[in-house]
Amino acid sequence: MEARRINPWLVLVIVGLAQFMVILDATIVNVALPSIQRSLGFSTATLQWVVNAYTLSFGGFLLLGGRAADLFGRRRLFILGIALFSAASLLNGLAGSGTLLVFGRALQGLGGALVSPAALSVLTTTFAEGTERTRALGVWSAVAVGGGAVGLLLGGVLTQLLSWQWVFYVNVPVGAATIALALRYVPESRGLGARGGVDVAGAVTVTAGLMILVYALVNASTAGWASFQTIGLALLAAALIGAFLVLETRLRHPLVRLGIFRMRSLTGSNLVMLLVAAGMFAMFFFASLYVQEVLRYSPLTAGLAFLPVTAGIIAGAGLSQQLIRRVGVRTVLIAGIVIASSGLLLLSRVPTLGTYAGDLLPGLMLMSVGMGLTFVPITLIATTNVAAADAGLASGLLNTSQQLGGALGLAVLSTLAANTTSANLAAATLPVTQALRVGATVSGFRVAFFAAALLMLAGAVVLVATVRRADVALIETEATAATLAA
Repeated sequence: MEARRINPWLVLVIVGLAQFMVILDATIVNVALPSIQRSLGFSTATLQWVVNAYTLSFGGFLLLGGRAADLFGRRRLFILGIALFSAASLLNGLAGSGTLLVFGRALQGLGGALVSPAALSVLTTTFAEGTERTRALGVWSAVAVGGGAVGLLLGGVLTQLLSWQWVFYVNVPVGAATIALALRYVPESRGLGARGGVDVAGAVTVTAGLMILVYALVNASTAGWASFQTIGLALLAAALIGAFLVLETRLRHPLVRLGIFRMRSLTGSNLVMLLVAAGMFAMFFFASLYVQEVLRYSPLTAGLAFLPVTAGIIAGAGLSQQLIRRVGVRTVLIAGIVIASSGLLLLSRVPTLGTYAGDLLPGLMLMSVGMGLTFVPITLIATTNVAAADAGLASGLLNTSQQLGGALGLAVLSTLAANTTSANLAAATLPVTQALRVGATVSGFRVAFFAAALLMLAGAVVLVATVRRADVALIETEATAATLAA
């Protein structure tokens, strides 16, 4: 019987839909947090765990999810992850207590950790390196980064017009449709060289180490960076990750083949992603606070304020595909980082009595176009030179770098912002009024935006220092051939 031909662009639509759902969920909940707090009785201190439970589980299991996709089948892990994510979403919508909601959010994070690396590895094994993969990753990057901006909009719409439960219920029909399409149209694949026993010890140590590290980062702004808790957890995470590295050098069938880090393209791009994500996550976080706490926008209006960000990301991702063929993948990545950093520097000047169109929108648009230009080349570099057997591992590494960078960036920059606000209030000679508090808060936002710009620019420096032209030769050759053919 003749094998049914698979349309690769249909595969892109299916895996892109799943990735959009996972990334969307990282921000869609933010706008609904005040409603969730009132409904389920969260305290101000415990409300953060509605977000942190997802971040912990997602960041901790990504590496394991990526390697499991290589070992057990990418479509199988992709479908399993969507099923778990959708079921957890339904549980969250039905949750009648804060404890159940936090548990459901952790399950959602686990589902997302199975979906994201499996989806990207399906994509990189479906599209060969060259023009087609560049186009596919352009769409993927727009979906991956744009999902965060759309989440803020959709969260505001659903919370204000329906209820906070719908920010979770919306995932259920989308997940069911994605599973049905994946069963029919997404081909199964696994790493041909990824055989042998399952590295249980490696899986346990790296997952525990990553989860403890993410927890230490997200909790540092509350517990204090120099506290016994933060330092102790950081040391424990380092010990577990160190034990994992030792295990991987001695096992016959390791979870992670450490030799993969000899690829400068992979190692360098992951370091760049770590720094870029730190700045990007901070932009969404502090900009959303600015529009709600300073400009006093409603949840719906706050969501609409980020709609141009999605358009900018899509425009930047589309432009990057053209520029890569003309000026090279490294040049486009550096340009994207510089443009995004310029947007953050503009945002670092937002005034207390600012306006959306005059003070916030220009920085948001520069940042969004820069992000669109950044994520296509960074994904291309992170997946070039990678054998098919390691596609899931490479995808898991890139996603892990993004999550760790986001957690680190938010933790560090939130502390900087809070310390700046406290220092300004302490130095005030006049009675502390509401206007003075808002001014001190905005001064903290400005410091956070400026520091985020420096983190992103550091990513450009790391790229120049680690990734040579020879490391991206395959991308450059294919891009040149495509330009000549056109």
